[in-house]
Amino acid sequence: MAALRQKKRFALDANILYDLAADLDAAQTLREVLQERGATLEVPPTVFQELAYAVRRGTGEEAELALVALQRMQSWQIIPFNLVPVGHGITEEFCQKIIRKGYLPAAEENDGLILAETALAGIPVLISRDGHLLGIDAQILASELQASDLSIVHVVHPRTILASLKP
Repeated sequence: MAALRQKKRFALDANILYDLAADLDAAQTLREVLQERGATLEVPPTVFQELAYAVRRGTGEEAELALVALQRMQSWQIIPFNLVPVGHGITEEFCQKIIRKGYLPAAEENDGLILAETALAGIPVLISRDGHLLGIDAQILASELQASDLSIVHVVHPRTILASLKP
């Protein structure tokens, strides 16, 4: 019997959704190429909350782009996901752990939550342009995630994904 192929899952950071809302070619190409290859694109709860907060409290372009992202998420076939209530406690604990150890600055708590939510959901790749997330050493991150009984997540810049998909 042939093995079933599991769909590749990717989580998106808020900066990617802002790029999509701004209709940047690279972001649209990334979305289209991944989806053409059968990937699902998903949004962690904290990213969704960041967008909603920007719509309510943001100003100017940020608020406009956040609103466009929220309005178009369904047509882009990007799926927000949530966690069971206990999952929020697990993600908060992991976030505080990596801040305490100095892998993220305290001001970047949302980045830690996004990373932990992605791991708890079992999504292997988080696409982000965020320097704080990209700056965490991959081996250290994998070790910390495993020590917390979370799935390993690779934080990848969208250019790296696009480059790996070129023929």
